[in-house]
Amino acid sequence: MRSPLFLIFPLVLYVLIDLYVYPSFKALEWGRWSRRAWWIFHGLIYAYLLWGVISFVPNNDTNGMKRSVHVFMIISVLFYVPKFIPLFFGLLEDLFRFPASLVTGQVAERRKFLHTVAWGLAAVPFAGILHGVLRGRWAYRTVVQRVFLPGLPEAFEGYRIAQISDVHSGSFTDPDEVQAGIDELLDARADAVVFTGDLVNNTADEMKPWISAFQAIAQNTPGGVYSILGNHDYGDYWQWPSNEAKKANFEALKATHAELGWRLLLNESVALERDGQRLDLVGLENWGLPPFPQYGNLNQALTGLDPAHPKILLSHDPSHFDAVVKKHPANIGLTLSGHTHGMQFGIEIPGWIQWSPVKWKYPKWAGSYTDPASGKTLYVNRGFGYLAFPGRVGIWPEITVFELTGKTLSSVHG
Repeated sequence: MRSPLFLIFPLVLYVLIDLYVYPSFKALEWGRWSRRAWWIFHGLIYAYLLWGVISFVPNNDTNGMKRSVHVFMIISVLFYVPKFIPLFFGLLEDLFRFPASLVTGQVAERRKFLHTVAWGLAAVPFAGILHGVLRGRWAYRTVVQRVFLPGLPEAFEGYRIAQISDVHSGSFTDPDEVQAGIDELLDARADAVVFTGDLVNNTADEMKPWISAFQAIAQNTPGGVYSILGNHDYGDYWQWPSNEAKKANFEALKATHAELGWRLLLNESVALERDGQRLDLVGLENWGLPPFPQYGNLNQALTGLDPAHPKILLSHDPSHFDAVVKKHPANIGLTLSGHTHGMQFGIEIPGWIQWSPVKWKYPKWAGSYTDPASGKTLYVNRGFGYLAFPGRVGIWPEITVFELTGKTLSSVHG
C-alpha cells in the first residue's frame, strides 16, 4: 500500500509559492542564466518530492524513513521559509499595483529595489537555517539554575542534578555530534542525572547504535541516572503489525533503560540519599493534554510518601504542571519537563526577548517558571536531540544543571 499522500499538499503549495515569487526573483535582473537556474533547481525539488510520493512504501525501514523525513524537512525549511519574505513584499506591492492598473489600464513592473531588499532580508533566515542544520543541532550549552526547595534536607544543600530530555535517538546520524553532547553533560560533574522522556522517535531499536556512548553517563554519575518516558516512547506513532509487536517494542524500550544503567520510574518514586538523609524523586509516565496520551498518575507515583517532604517531579509534558501539579497539595517544589524542544526554532536573547512559535501551543515552553500562588517551579528543558527537522535555529540543545538550596534565594544572593 502506497500512502505518502501527505507530500502532495506541500508539493502543490511549493509550486504555487514559486510561481508567485518567481517574478520577484526575476525583478533582480540577474540575467537569463539565473532564471534558467531557478527553474532547473526547483524542478529537481519537485521531481524529488514526486518521486517520494510514487516510490515510498510504508514499512519498518527506520533508516530509510529517517533519510526521507530529514531531506523533506531540510527542503521545506531551508528553501521555503525564507521565501515568505519576498512573498510578503510581493503581496504588499500588488495591493498597490493592481488597483492602479484599473486606472491606467497597464500593470506596472515589479520594482527592482523593493525586491532586492526582500531577497536580501530572506538571506538572513536562510543563513540561520543553514547554520542550524550544519552546526546548531549539536551546539550544546549548559544552563545552570539555582533552585530553592522548601524543607530541603541539609545534606542536599548544593546538591547538583543535571537534566537532559528528548534525546530522539532515531534522528541521530553523526556519532561525533552525539558524543559532544554527552561530554558536555559529563563535564557538569553532577551528583545525579535525570532524563525526562523521548529516548526514541518510534521504536526501541533506534537506540541500539548509541547505547555504549550513553552508558558513560551512568558510569560517571555517583548518584545514579533516573529516567521517565515521553509520548514518543510508547510506539503510538508507528504502524505495528500487531498489538503483540507493539507491546514487545515497549518492553524492549524499558530494557534499554536498564542496559544504559538508568533507573526508569513508571508512576513511582525513589529516594536520593546523602549522609543519611533523603530527597524524594518522583517519576511520572507521560501525561499530556489531548491528543497526547495520559498514562501518568501522580497520586499513584506519590503512594507511601510523606506529602510534606520535599520532592522533585519528572514529568515529560509541561502541560501537566498547570493542569495538575501546581494545584496538588504535595510539596513538589520542582518539576522537570521537556517535550517542546522550543520547536527547535526561535529567538532567545537573555534579558530582552524569548520567543518561539511553540508558545502558541505551550505557554510554558522553555526555561524556568514559578507559580506565584503555590511557589512551585517548573523547568522546561529545550531538549538534547531533534525531531523531523535535523537542525536547531536559535534554540540550542541543552544540558541543565540544578543546584539545590533550602535557603531562600534572596538570602543566598544577599
